[in-house]
Amino acid sequence: MKKLTRRNFVKKSTAAAGAGLIFQNQLKAAVHIDGSDVIKVGLIGCGGRGTGAITQALLSGQNVKLVAMADAFRDNIDKCYNRITDPNFKDWSQEKNVDLNPKIDVPEEHKFDGFDGYKKVIELSDVIILATPPGFRPMHFEAAVNASKHVFMEKPVAVDAPGVRKVLAAAAIAKQKKLNVVVGLQRHYQKIYQVWMDMIHNGVIGDIITSRVYWNSAGVWVREREAGQTEMEYQMRNWYYFNWLCGDHINEQHIHNLDVGNWAKQALPVRAMGMGGREVRDGIDHGEIFDHHFIEYEYGDGSRMFSQCRHIEGCASRVSEAFHGSNGTAPKPGVIKTKSGYTLLNHDDENDINPYQAEHNLLFAAVANGEYKYADAENGAHATMTAILGRMASYSGKVIEWDDALKSNIDLSPATYSWDADPPVMPDADGRYQIAVPGKSQTV
Repeated sequence: MKKLTRRNFVKKSTAAAGAGLIFQNQLKAAVHIDGSDVIKVGLIGCGGRGTGAITQALLSGQNVKLVAMADAFRDNIDKCYNRITDPNFKDWSQEKNVDLNPKIDVPEEHKFDGFDGYKKVIELSDVIILATPPGFRPMHFEAAVNASKHVFMEKPVAVDAPGVRKVLAAAAIAKQKKLNVVVGLQRHYQKIYQVWMDMIHNGVIGDIITSRVYWNSAGVWVREREAGQTEMEYQMRNWYYFNWLCGDHINEQHIHNLDVGNWAKQALPVRAMGMGGREVRDGIDHGEIFDHHFIEYEYGDGSRMFSQCRHIEGCASRVSEAFHGSNGTAPKPGVIKTKSGYTLLNHDDENDINPYQAEHNLLFAAVANGEYKYADAENGAHATMTAILGRMASYSGKVIEWDDALKSNIDLSPATYSWDADPPVMPDADGRYQIAVPGKSQTV
């Protein structure tokens, strides 16, 4: 990485796309590793999102079969397997009971726990679903691409700049190999957003001057320390609260809204400044992350995106995006108004397909038909880096340039992946973790 700037970043991404055309007849992945017409699916990460993703994959309408599962914890594998093999299992995305058993063939010897189980799943599968905590995503994605497998991976795709760069490098190889890659930024597959963005990009509201994006909610689960756990196991169980695993909630959740902001602008921010802290969620089991962030992102044309994300109970909740243009506004998804307030668009999404299901339908249709249609990894890296840039700004209290953030060599990953190894952050004598201090903490 001699000189990786934001401009070079976009330039190299475009060049990689062109290179994919050159290699159209080279390095093509085999659609089915055993020569049959069954698409063998492997699941890596068997928690709640992994359970949802594999359900949607099996309901994609294609001849798919789950053949292998991996998770750091055996009990996660068992819970996931028991849920999806229940004949009365309810698919939340379609709000109906489904029997997935005809599409599941996972013998005991194809259930792999521990840190290295993902390698076996990749060997056995045609399509890999990556749904572990995001700290593992760059390593798993790189391995899947190197093995020439199609991929669905959840967002975010990394927790630090070195991880983002690893994903970008693997994304370029995936393009050359014609591997379909879909990232779980599902708004790109949601009709209400597609219609909205089409009008925004066609200039209906003019030039976007100001963007507002929000993920303000009460927060998510907490898993307390249990007797007998090593520090590594405790942090892995309570992964949302440690940056080497999650990247903070600005990265794990707010990435959706930041991605929509970039999508509307069709650009990446050039710098960010902001603030944040731990006002309420400040317990021992809240690890090292903040409970609120406010970030001002600046784009190359001088426009601003104002970003809020908060995990505090009893406060106003909002998960949405809005755009103000020179000729009108887009005050919420699916709505566009003129300057005078006349409504040009008010999309009714009642009958739209659930976007979580839509992204899997499209991915598996492409794989089944031997088509190369989806290359989401670069956009996933863009969105992830935007979130990491915001975290860097709020943790440090400084203005952070995109170029500097992307080139950062601060690597949050552990030196060793082992249950008895020390994670990258360790508690003090009182069981607390070092928290970033704006004005003092170095983040680049």
